[in-house]
Order: sequence, then structure tokens, then C-alpha cells
Amino acid sequence: MAEKISTLQQALDIVKALDPEEQAILVDIISKRLSQQRRNELLKEVTQARQDYQQSNVKRGSVADLMAELDE
Repeated sequence: MAEKISTLQQALDIVKALDPEEQAILVDIISKRLSQQRRNELLKEVTQARQDYQQSNVKRGSVADLMAELDE
């Protein structure tokens, strides 16, 4: 039975076949896509935090208040 090659290994083999300039372009594209994904996730978190604040689903207080609540 032939070993199944992982998708990652297949991708690495394809990248290896590219010339160095194409590899650099690919790295740049992947880096930009990852950055955009992180921005999108942060935007979702900020949007959720704003909704929580508008709906009064947040608590205010000092660090001492937080520590006291954690001890309860």
C-alpha cells in the first residue's frame, strides 16, 4: 500500500519546483493573507466587544474588584 502524502508535503513539493522569485512572491502572498485573516478576526472581536458594551454585558471596576470577584 502506497503511503499517503500529506497535503502540506504536496504543497512543499510544488513550492520547491518554483523558481526562487516565484517562491518569494508566494511567501509575500501568504504573509499578506495571514495578516488579513488576523485583522478580520480582530475586527470580529472588536465588534463583539462593542455589542457587549452596548448591551451592558460588561463589568466595570478596579483590579481589586476583579480580584475579589475571582476569589468568590
